[in-house]
Amino acid sequence: MSDRRVRVRFAPSPTGPLHMGGVRTALYNYLFAKKLGGDFLLRIEDTDQTRFVPGAEQYIVDALAWCGISPDEGIGVNGQIADHGPHAPYRQSDRKPLYRAFADQLLAAGHAYYAFDTPEELEAVRERSKSAGNPNWQYNSITRTSMKNSLTLPEDEVARRLDAGDAYVIRVKMPRNEEVKFEDRIRGWVSVNTLNLDDKVLLKGDGMPTYHLANVVDDHLMEITHVIRGEEWLPSAPLHVLLYRFFGWEQPEFAHLPLLLRPDGNGKLSKRDGDRLGFPVFPLNWANAETGETASGYRERGFYPEGFVNMLAFLGWNPGTNQEIFSLDELIEAFSIDKVHKAGARFDFEKAKWFNQQHLRQRSPEVLAAEYQAGVAAAFGAAVDTDFAAKALTLFLDRSEFISDAVHAAPYLFAKPAEYDSVMVGKKWTSESAGHLRSLVPLWAASNYSEPALEEAFKAFLTETGLGFGAVGPVVRLAVAGTTQGPSIFGVMELLGRSECEARIEKAIATLG
Repeated sequence: MSDRRVRVRFAPSPTGPLHMGGVRTALYNYLFAKKLGGDFLLRIEDTDQTRFVPGAEQYIVDALAWCGISPDEGIGVNGQIADHGPHAPYRQSDRKPLYRAFADQLLAAGHAYYAFDTPEELEAVRERSKSAGNPNWQYNSITRTSMKNSLTLPEDEVARRLDAGDAYVIRVKMPRNEEVKFEDRIRGWVSVNTLNLDDKVLLKGDGMPTYHLANVVDDHLMEITHVIRGEEWLPSAPLHVLLYRFFGWEQPEFAHLPLLLRPDGNGKLSKRDGDRLGFPVFPLNWANAETGETASGYRERGFYPEGFVNMLAFLGWNPGTNQEIFSLDELIEAFSIDKVHKAGARFDFEKAKWFNQQHLRQRSPEVLAAEYQAGVAAAFGAAVDTDFAAKALTLFLDRSEFISDAVHAAPYLFAKPAEYDSVMVGKKWTSESAGHLRSLVPLWAASNYSEPALEEAFKAFLTETGLGFGAVGPVVRLAVAGTTQGPSIFGVMELLGRSECEARIEKAIATLG
């Protein structure tokens, strides 16, 4: 590779919501480029118009923007869906006119040929091959000699068909029995014999290029130096290497990323796995108005983009140190494509939540308080001040993986208990419970109603009466919160204030007897 400026691209197809595996591919490209002072491009590969899904392109842009993965060039710069950069347009459907010239160049050099076989004829050949015990028939360097193409038909017949407008595709002419070798930054040297490769279609009958031609041409024209993509494209890499050679172009370096695996490690992670096991596999919520298909996203489940990105980075890579919690800037500094693993990366949703929890705890008190206030307003229609939010967070944050956990951990902060834990009432509420509470009320009233003072008065009561905590503590919590689970009840009482606590205690005595 020459000393060119590093340029990488993420080139998804707008066929539905962007899978988290695709986001990881974009992330690794982004980290690689930023670490080396290069450029990250977003290109939309929509050559297969039959699979185009409305809204998918906007989803890709929105998902990357939420993650903080901002392209320097292409689609999605500054979150805008319009083209931006010197190589526009960046949608392959908008670049359709330029690909024909490159296909013609391959035809003229003898590296491609016209094939006139109809879909029905190809299907018939496959069925005959299957009946003969060969279910994996390919159009290749051997079978092409018996097919209807410009290698087998007379020149005048080919010319006549082209003049008549007969349907055709342009196929690559794969060399016969040749070893194609290239070095992959993750997998080392890869060698494939062309006898194992078929003559892929490069240009379809509608004039639209296939992925193979379009991505090689675009990567060359956009000066891409490194192609970092999922391992599902590894079988296509030998063809791409040959196309670079046929055109006489400098080949980019390749790096094929490992798959994201199901939690049990058995197979590629899919939407079906997420639905079955109850976790998202997409960054944002998705809804297809035409089909009614929906999918949940990490953003809407309460994940921070920082936690989501940190988790994704570790699915197939680690820095070689004990550090696990990284900001995006720290990931850029630490990232190396040479530390990406070859083996598939097993997804663990519990670990994903742990990453989010760590980033939750790293947020500033001011930001957390504002998020808590917004969550309370949305969930309970209640307005709480900053002091209340800060105190509530000290009580509930350690138990939370998401800010929503802290918000929903104690609905009793915003309304008197409508009912009491019947099991614990049966176990803890006795004929003496009401008397204990009535004795505590004036002791607490004489304090400043802070958490330490409330706890001190309670302990003094236990010492004076000789009662154990188990005889009175759960009763206090039942009366104030309706449950015996939660953080310090004295912290909760400080938040609620004297009048609210006394009203709740009277209600509990009246209700429970």
